[in-house]
Amino acid sequence: MGDTQRVTAAIAASARLCVLTGAGMSAESGIPTFRDAMSGLWSRFDPAELASEAGFRADPARVWDWYAERRAGVRLAQPNAGHRALGEFARRRPGVLTLVTQNVDDLHQRAGNTGAIQLHGDIQRDHWLEPCTRQPGCDAAAAAPGRPPRCADCGNRVRPGVVWFGEQLPPASLLAAEHAAAACELMLVVGTSGAVWPAAGLASQARRAGAQVVILNPALSEIDAEADLVLRGTAAELLPRLLAG
Repeated sequence: MGDTQRVTAAIAASARLCVLTGAGMSAESGIPTFRDAMSGLWSRFDPAELASEAGFRADPARVWDWYAERRAGVRLAQPNAGHRALGEFARRRPGVLTLVTQNVDDLHQRAGNTGAIQLHGDIQRDHWLEPCTRQPGCDAAAAAPGRPPRCADCGNRVRPGVVWFGEQLPPASLLAAEHAAAACELMLVVGTSGAVWPAAGLASQARRAGAQVVILNPALSEIDAEADLVLRGTAAELLPRLLAG
C-alpha cells in the first residue's frame, strides 16, 4: 500500500480528524501570501509598517488602503478543489472534522466549513483600535466612513480584524485549536511552511498526544520532522483524493 492509500485509509477510519491549513492553500485560489502581496506600490515598505499597531498608528490611511486592496482580492477569489473537498467531507461526516486555519480569508467558510477556527483573525471583519468604553460597546461596522472609519462620537478608529506582528492570537481560538490537536486521532497539516508560531506547534502537540500527523505540501516545511508521513503536492491536488472515501 502506498503512502496516499495509507492516508486515505487513516482518514476513513478516523473519528476525530484535525486539519491545519496555511497560506499555500489560499495561494492556490489566487490570494497571494503576505510576502507575495508586498509587490508593486507596497514593495518599498517593511512588513511591520503594514501589519502592526505601531505602523497603523503612524499612518492609518496607508495601512487601511493596504488592507482594502487585500480584502478586494479575497472577495474575488473562489474556493479551490481543496477547500471544496474539506467542505464536502464535513457535510458527509458531521462531527469528525475540526478545521484550524492560519488564513484570514473566508474561503473555507464559503466552501462549507462555517465553524473553521481562524487563528489569525478575519480580514473581512473590523474592530476598534481602542477598546470601546461604552456598555454595550459600539458596533465598529457603524463607524463613520473614512480611511480608516472612525466613531462619530469619540473618534476611535477602526482597524482590520487580523492578528498583527507583536499581537497575541485570540485566546479562545488558540485554546480551541490546542484542544482539537490534543484530541484528534489524525492531523493533516496542509499548505503551511511551519514557520509561524504558535500554530506551527500544533503538529507536535497532536503527535505527543498520540495522533498520526501527515503533512501535505509541495515543498519542504520547517515541521516535516514532526510528521509520520509527508505527501508532496498541493491542497487542490491531494485533498480531493484523500477525502473522497
